[in-house]
Amino acid sequence: MKLLKINPKLLNGDVNIPPSKSMAHRAIICAALSNGVSHIENIDLSDDIIATIEGMRAMGANIEVNDRSVIVQGIKSFKDKDITIDCNESGSTLRFLIPISIVNDNKVRFIGQGNLGKRPLKPYYDIFDEKNIDYSFKEDILDLNIKGRLKPGDFYVNGNISSQFISGLLFALPLLEEDSRLIINTELESKAYIDLTLATMKDFGIEIDNKNYKEFIVKGNQKYKSKNYYVEGDYSQGAFFLCGGAIGNDIRCFNLSEESLQGDKEIITILESMGSSMVKKEYIKAEKNELKGIIVDGAQCPDIIPVITVVAALSEGITIIKNASRLRIKECDRLKAISTELNKIGANIIEKEDGLIIDGVTSFTGGEVYSWDDHRIAMALAIASTRCNNSLIIRNPMCVKKSYPKFFEDFKELGGEYYYV
Repeated sequence: MKLLKINPKLLNGDVNIPPSKSMAHRAIICAALSNGVSHIENIDLSDDIIATIEGMRAMGANIEVNDRSVIVQGIKSFKDKDITIDCNESGSTLRFLIPISIVNDNKVRFIGQGNLGKRPLKPYYDIFDEKNIDYSFKEDILDLNIKGRLKPGDFYVNGNISSQFISGLLFALPLLEEDSRLIINTELESKAYIDLTLATMKDFGIEIDNKNYKEFIVKGNQKYKSKNYYVEGDYSQGAFFLCGGAIGNDIRCFNLSEESLQGDKEIITILESMGSSMVKKEYIKAEKNELKGIIVDGAQCPDIIPVITVVAALSEGITIIKNASRLRIKECDRLKAISTELNKIGANIIEKEDGLIIDGVTSFTGGEVYSWDDHRIAMALAIASTRCNNSLIIRNPMCVKKSYPKFFEDFKELGGEYYYV
């Protein structure tokens, strides 16, 4: 396991934020379901995106991968065949592709790595039971076997679970021969991710009738239409450098759209609420002011909570992060991970069942921390290193390749000093 030693130093300069992973997943899927050829520009070939590309190839799409783009020849027809899809560690790939894989009568096996087998799939199992679709799975590892066909009708899903289940069904239902309804049983969390799904599907020719996020009416026999698509910058990755700015670094973030539908754009509002001021020109930059503790609702933007915790740990007073229990079933238990590791270097964080209570300190001490093999924990700790009094050593930093393979290259370009030990 590699160790990365970072010398504490404030960062300064410009960074081009990588393309949105959330939008790239969706664009690749829609293109692969389309008639004809689509060109998707500004793609970052992270492990998660490669998993979705390989999954759509397994279902029959022809995808040519270039350095920063892909050319997608859509699936001409869903043939009845045995398919194995390796999702690696990508929860998005898994949950998006399960319903798509059984649009036709099919036998499909989903496998994966890491903690993916521990992430819940019960909403799909409930649907399989109701629709008489055969399936089997193993506990704690991903080895899911499905045999059957998704049939149109009414589908009931709770809104307080991952929005990925809803998106997966939205992708598949328009391809069925008759109309369907997707009914949300509870208040819907992560609405912004559903907005991304609906917007991307509309770009590729699919219309969904959204009844105030309580019900989605899906016409059957629709056709995805190929198109050229540009993937905008990723706010969930930009959040690391925006948070870095809020705690004293001087970083200008390019390739972020102020009109973005991404839910993690909420990072701007959160940092402003804590006292940071935002410069919005051809770039976005967070500037350090006196930071104050606030209450943060983690339900709508769970992916940026680890790095928000870094900012909160350096803010005056108490920050409460609530409604964040879903962070426990990500690549790791992110509530436990970020509180444990920041406390090792001088933070004052109390872990609660569904969130954190953070009492701010003036700086971090430095020392040795562990990424928990989670890309977002590793990147949050790297940002924390800029406010350490002594060097910070991160165990297994290279898990960042899951979503942001060039993170440490960008960190170095901004003046970060590190070496492997």
